[in-house]
Amino acid sequence: MELRFSSCTLVVHDVGSALGFYRDVLGFTVWDDGPVSVGPPSQPDVRIVLEPPGRGASPADRSAIEDLMAKALLSRLVFATDDCDGTFERIEAAGAEVMQEPIDRSGGVRDCAFLDPSGNMLRFIQRRET
Repeated sequence: MELRFSSCTLVVHDVGSALGFYRDVLGFTVWDDGPVSVGPPSQPDVRIVLEPPGRGASPADRSAIEDLMAKALLSRLVFATDDCDGTFERIEAAGAEVMQEPIDRSGGVRDCAFLDPSGNMLRFIQRRET
């Protein structure tokens, strides 16, 4: 049995704003074969579904979700890149909120992090030869 990653749901305040960020800043493909979703053009089988907070949830649950989003604690996505510094420069120039400038970590990894317009953390990792 082979399991492959297919999709995940990302909670966003405003689907239109998130769509613009993922399409225009990150260069993702917008998929219109179901719910609003985006994904890296190099991975056409991977979907990130953009969904408003607490769809179908109680008002108290929606409030809790909003609180977690405000603290950037709800969602984190990690992307691989072959150029951490170039990725950082491009996303920063587009006006995204910087969480962490590129740094070298143990194990031959260089990474940086941003917040998307809804406060979801996006980390970009470059594996380097050690």
